[in-house]
Amino acid sequence: MSAKRKANAKVEQAKGAVKENVGRTVGNESMTAEGRTERAKADLREAGKKAKNAFKR
Repeated sequence: MSAKRKANAKVEQAKGAVKENVGRTVGNESMTAEGRTERAKADLREAGKKAKNAFKR
């Protein structure tokens, strides 16, 4: 995984976590779910790249 893509995945994970926590704090289920989804997408992207790199070696 390139450094740029890894950084983008980390930023997306952080944004998702913030959105999820803010949504939970203000009681907005929609925002909480959206944050969870964003974080999960970034997690999957990062895991996929790690697996791909593991099989390359």
